[in-house]
Amino acid sequence: LQGPRYVSPVPRGGFVVSEECGDVKVFVSSRKLLSSLSSKYGHQFGNPAGVCVDMDGSILVADEQRRTVHLFPEHGAPICLVSTGLQRPAGMACSSSGHLFVADTVENCVKVFK
Repeated sequence: LQGPRYVSPVPRGGFVVSEECGDVKVFVSSRKLLSSLSSKYGHQFGNPAGVCVDMDGSILVADEQRRTVHLFPEHGAPICLVSTGLQRPAGMACSSSGHLFVADTVENCVKVFK
């Protein structure tokens, strides 16, 4: 890993790690690298920060530099979920009821998205 920042467990085992100014990597429960999101999806991150995984196994990534949150489904193309309203997204969490919580370090608050 190159500058690991945030980590989140994957519901079916394993974990996801964001790297500062780099990539997001997915590991299986045996700690072996499964994939890199930039390689798998052809997506370029500015500065990936917070990561979380929803109940469907989709990976959500906050990009601090681009001020966005993208969803990376197991199959299909990435989807930009949040493109406005974030100053510096950092840590994130997904709830079982479909809410996304994003800590915004510039505005000193947690923003909630449905």
